[in-house]
Amino acid sequence: MKLPGNCLTTAMGILPHVDPDTALRLALSLDIPFWPQLPRLSFYEDMYAQVSEHLPGIKLDFNAKVIRFNINDFYEELPAYIDNWEDPDYFRLSPRYARVYQRFLAEDLAHYPAIRGQSIGPVSFGLKIIDEKQAPIIYNDEVRGFLYDFIAKKIQAQYLDLVTRNPRAFVWVDEPGLELVFMALTGYNSERAREDYRHFLAMLPGPKGVHLCGNPDWSFLLGLELDIISLDALQWGHIFTRYTGEVKEFLQRGGIISWGITPTLTEEVEKVTIEKLVAQLENLWDYLQGQGISKETIITQAWLAPARCCLVNADGTASVEKSFRLLKEVAGVIRKNYGLL
Repeated sequence: MKLPGNCLTTAMGILPHVDPDTALRLALSLDIPFWPQLPRLSFYEDMYAQVSEHLPGIKLDFNAKVIRFNINDFYEELPAYIDNWEDPDYFRLSPRYARVYQRFLAEDLAHYPAIRGQSIGPVSFGLKIIDEKQAPIIYNDEVRGFLYDFIAKKIQAQYLDLVTRNPRAFVWVDEPGLELVFMALTGYNSERAREDYRHFLAMLPGPKGVHLCGNPDWSFLLGLELDIISLDALQWGHIFTRYTGEVKEFLQRGGIISWGITPTLTEEVEKVTIEKLVAQLENLWDYLQGQGISKETIITQAWLAPARCCLVNADGTASVEKSFRLLKEVAGVIRKNYGLL
């Protein structure tokens, strides 16, 4: 299945809203809508907590807003997990963990050029969640292998829900912690992660994508069998585009790059203009064109998005909603300039 490009708009899943109706309307206003994750509404919707439903060994501490893992509990709960291995319902998002998910699925989604779900990735989850010895669970070889398989099952179940609503559905993986595997102090290195990730991607149905707002070794992601790479181009685009050879090969394979270009922090949103954002995108694309990648290829295999999620603004939802408005205006200018309207 070939995904449409042409600077369609999408966004990351996390929104600062506590009103599900408003969040859903905002998500549905984009070309490629998504079901919103609302961590301010409930700790269940923290993206790490959200994926942990039915994961053996996990306990959610709501008072401290911490996710805890215990290896003894893991082994005790493993038989129940194995008994449900073939049951997709066991791995589906429940209303308790995702307030807007079922409402999103109930919308008329067939007319959109694509629709999207999301899940925290195994690297980020495994590095963030620690066991009773204060070690990240990704350092435990047995638990790590299980974790990759578990998150793949969660994504499979989500994809099955989405693809019945739109044949161009996909689920991308959020990996905010991925850049940590390239640091010398981590106990989980990039070579091990590359091998594990290839196995993980092979289990995923539909188009395969990874989103992150950090700055990893981009050759790691560009060299995987991915269909979509989503990045914070506002902050890291000047570095990403320097991986010219890998970017060219990724695009030649038909990959889509989602360029996160509109800011979401209040102080940044208040200063930008449509002209400046368009110019920043054009500068990135002009550099790639100068390295032998045609502008037509870049544009026709591009999506546009906000640069990152944001939950810290004092104005609640206002700056994020403005970022979405800016996004649609930037996309409109780009499409008009390149005859994509």
